[in-house]
Amino acid sequence: MVREILIWPDPILKQKARPVAKVDDTLRTLVKDMFETMYSAEGVGLAGPQVGVLQRVIVLDTTPSQPDSKPIAMINPEIIGMEGETSYTEGCLSIPGESEDIDRAAIVTVKFLDVDGQEQTMRCDGLLAIAVQHETDHLNGTVFVDHVSTLKRELIRGRMKRFKASRERELGASASR
Repeated sequence: MVREILIWPDPILKQKARPVAKVDDTLRTLVKDMFETMYSAEGVGLAGPQVGVLQRVIVLDTTPSQPDSKPIAMINPEIIGMEGETSYTEGCLSIPGESEDIDRAAIVTVKFLDVDGQEQTMRCDGLLAIAVQHETDHLNGTVFVDHVSTLKRELIRGRMKRFKASRERELGASASR
């Protein structure tokens, strides 16, 4: 099921997500829904808070840029190592139409549970490393515009508020038909 993606500055996006206590069928359904939502929006990553679920779950698929990678869900991800530096022009499904250059680690090592509840450790580079850091930020109540200047952030905030108002008007108009 495709879920609604929250648009920043929705207050839920500023909250810290809780660790997942149990990997079960309810959680696997959430992961499936998150993948469907991410693909529907043509994204490469999505975090639980972006769909209004304050649980430490992220889904990622960087195969268009990294053909050797595969779709992956990470439950309770924890970055345990960072190497090097890189800058990447990031966008976000919760901040549509916006992108900014963000400085990140070039390589990250992340520990997480898979959808079977098994602990995994993965070394990530390229877009996958960027996406892991970006989505882990979401779990901690941070969005990519928190990494840019106050002026840029406030300009983007104004555009997102207008975007949300426009979307709500469109939804209201289609509901009254």
